Amino acid sequence: MLYYLFEYLDKNFDIPGAGVFQFITFRSGMAILMSLILSTIFGKRIIDFLRNQQVGESIRELGLEGQAQKAGTPTMGGIIIIFATLVPVLLFAKVDNIYVLLLIITTLWMGTIGFIDDYIKIFKKDKKGLKGIFKVIGQVGLGLFVGSVLYFHPEVTVRKDTMRTDIFSEKSKTEVVVQKNEKSTATTIPFTKNNELDYALILKPFTDNYQSWAWLIFIPVVIFIVTAVSNAANLTDGIDGLAAGTSAISVVTLGIFTFVSGNIIFSNYLNIMYIPNSGEMTVFISAFTGALVGFLWYNSYPAAVFMGDTGSLTIGGIIAVIAIAIRKELLLPVLCGIFVAENLSVMIQVAYFKYTKKKYGEGRRVFLMSPLHHHYQKKGYHESKIVTRFWIVSILLAILSIVTLKLR
Repeated sequence: MLYYLFEYLDKNFDIPGAGVFQFITFRSGMAILMSLILSTIFGKRIIDFLRNQQVGESIRELGLEGQAQKAGTPTMGGIIIIFATLVPVLLFAKVDNIYVLLLIITTLWMGTIGFIDDYIKIFKKDKKGLKGIFKVIGQVGLGLFVGSVLYFHPEVTVRKDTMRTDIFSEKSKTEVVVQKNEKSTATTIPFTKNNELDYALILKPFTDNYQSWAWLIFIPVVIFIVTAVSNAANLTDGIDGLAAGTSAISVVTLGIFTFVSGNIIFSNYLNIMYIPNSGEMTVFISAFTGALVGFLWYNSYPAAVFMGDTGSLTIGGIIAVIAIAIRKELLLPVLCGIFVAENLSVMIQVAYFKYTKKKYGEGRRVFLMSPLHHHYQKKGYHESKIVTRFWIVSILLAILSIVTLKLR
């Protein structure tokens, strides 16, 4: 909103300083500052409100050290993250930008699913919360919506270089590189030289008109990624500060990718895909980062609030949509390696338990407990040490991800 106000003032009244709102860097800086202030100052009030409403976490007895002390800690703290993200975005971003609109819808969509799940757990006294099938339907619905918009919306394009031959005479021909915005289902493959993959090419062996049917591949891929990343973030939210901290690191990295992908100068210099209008997401990402860091003020050990599914599902959904929008979804297994490890630990544990129970009549385990962070708790590590070390691993993975800009 402020962007449009200052744009009007700059054009019509030539007010000194009003033009600074045209710069993404300035608005991103203002967004992260405001989200930090909102999440730290109003976060305390929201926590007090949740405590007064007796929105406390019910703890299952898992035999973990310090577990009993967490009973009654306010949950649904994801409301803080959502609030501290959306307010700066509405003030400083171009809200008519298709990418920003997608992220706002994703935040509200996944936040609503998580809120319903937390509400059922707390007020309906059902520890299972929202039935898994309804969660999946909600995630698939969001993936279908996001995939359809990214595929069909005319403003979602990439800049392509094409060769044009200008003929001035029979002896004079000049080849000129022409840049134009095109619809494309191309994405980036990390660590490869010719690092672009067009999903449409998967259909090339089956039909000559494969470009027209590319949505049959692209939209299911989006659905899978949104569902997988949101569930992985949900599994990671198990000890104080883990999900918020690792997510903040991943989001900052995606912010760097977003800024360079949406800037024609940097994208040309780095020889990466230029995505028109995507740079505006940097404002959203800045606000989201500030909200996560501000939430950590209260969520770090010992946590005064838990994010609940309201926060974890929202975080996963946003990360997935940002990565897909900037064509970096294939980098997520590296960037979000902690999410992957947590998710795989559960899958391995369940699969091996079922296999050994069927084969030997008694279920056996690979890990002392899953997800992975609980395995280390069972081994006697303090949760603050586990979280710090997971953060360090996340930073290393983030650096490796950034290196892929040039390492091919």
